[in-house]
Amino acid sequence: MSAKEPSALNAFERQVEWIMFRFRWIFVILFLLPASLIFDSYHFVRNYFIYKLQSAPRAHGRKVARIKRQVREWNESGKKTKMCTARSGWSTMSFRFPLYKKNMTQINTDQLVDILEIDEKALTVRVEPMVTMGQITRFLLPLGYTLPIVPELDDLTVGGMINGCGVEASGRKYGMFQHICVAYELVMADGSLVTAKKFKNPSTQEETDMHTLFFGIPWSHGTLGFLVSATLRIIPCRPFVKLTYYPTKTLEEMEATLREEAENRENEFVEGLLFSKDRGVVMRGRFSDGPIDNTGKINSIGRWYKKWFYTHVEDLTKTGKVHTEFIPLREYYHRHSKSIFWELKEIVPFGNNVVFRWLLGWMCPPKISLLKLTTPPTLRKLYDRKHVLQDMLVPLDRLNETINVFHKEVEVYPIWLCPFNQPSCPGMVRQRSGKSIMYVDVGVYGITEKKKIMTHTKGFQMMYADTYMTRSEFWEMFDSSIYDWLRTKYQCTQAFPDVYDKVCKAARY
Repeated sequence: MSAKEPSALNAFERQVEWIMFRFRWIFVILFLLPASLIFDSYHFVRNYFIYKLQSAPRAHGRKVARIKRQVREWNESGKKTKMCTARSGWSTMSFRFPLYKKNMTQINTDQLVDILEIDEKALTVRVEPMVTMGQITRFLLPLGYTLPIVPELDDLTVGGMINGCGVEASGRKYGMFQHICVAYELVMADGSLVTAKKFKNPSTQEETDMHTLFFGIPWSHGTLGFLVSATLRIIPCRPFVKLTYYPTKTLEEMEATLREEAENRENEFVEGLLFSKDRGVVMRGRFSDGPIDNTGKINSIGRWYKKWFYTHVEDLTKTGKVHTEFIPLREYYHRHSKSIFWELKEIVPFGNNVVFRWLLGWMCPPKISLLKLTTPPTLRKLYDRKHVLQDMLVPLDRLNETINVFHKEVEVYPIWLCPFNQPSCPGMVRQRSGKSIMYVDVGVYGITEKKKIMTHTKGFQMMYADTYMTRSEFWEMFDSSIYDWLRTKYQCTQAFPDVYDKVCKAARY
């Protein structure tokens, strides 16, 4: 092969990438949107009948027994490889595919997809880990309840929010998703079933162990045991969110307004969007029964013909005026689902066009899992070079510094800003001040021509995103003290990979 041929081949690959990227929308419209609709319709009908027949609690015991049996068989066969779930790589919400599964014993946990029971007296709901946020809001809201924290995308799962991380606009009041959890039911490496929960004053060694395990599970990515159910707090709710938009003109004004609204105890929800380094908006929301005496209008943002939410917000910021409207609660919770935040514009560039919305908007969005499944390797290479998907959790007083880093390194907008309370408690994400500190999730998603390696933002990176850190850098960011102790105590080192080995760049493609 001549010296010129590799460069010619490289140029050809780039042309193929460009064509596939620019015209992928044809495949999405003709195949993925109908497939996504069929997939969602099937699960909607299936979940409806499961709920009506009340069969989920009875089936749960059989599902758990099957998982325990698989783990015992792994033990009896000599523990030749480490274990992981058999969940397909394309079905996860991360844009990457896990390489580590290929050489491991895969345990079938995919049937853990049901809501098990609601306890209105204790204000809790017990669910299996593959239950989605969309499932939960459909179930709870008609009963007058909601989770204190409902991450925005419909397909995010409870297990993902626990083993990974979940942040939402109500985090300024409730923290992260892990902080609304009451108990975790797990199958451990020896095949035993345990329930980890928090005890105010543990009186026995077993209670102490389960108390410690409770704090060790979040962010562990299934490397301490197989999560088979979780008990979550619920709270009463109202049918609407009264949402007020405050435009900001400088980064300093954004930080000050975000802090002011996050510290206002009357607010249920607070988030911000930056459309450029200086121009943005802070949104504060409160539960409401709806408009009274023409104090605002109802905006059903979830209807298929409505603008993508972030573009609606951007239009409001251009007026420079404070604006208030009422949004149905479920539509508010899933406000970023229809456009997958702002990722859908890279897949269907005209997806927010009024004609497209009226004709095909009712089928949107395509499922992320199906998008992953049908993304060819050539296009994956393009995303690997140019696509940034990062969430950094940083103290609110470092927001200005963090935005400047992202602006310099990637310059992708909009940027999602979601303040949340981070309590001083044990776990991998730990701050040791002895009090709660207001953090903010800085979410950056999109296509960039710049580099995308951020290691000096002085916060915590969500592990679903691309992790370019070395092992030592990773454990400088996270606290491994409880995690390492639990890995040793419950014989996890031989049973499960280390969390770094599941989330680092080398473990994904």
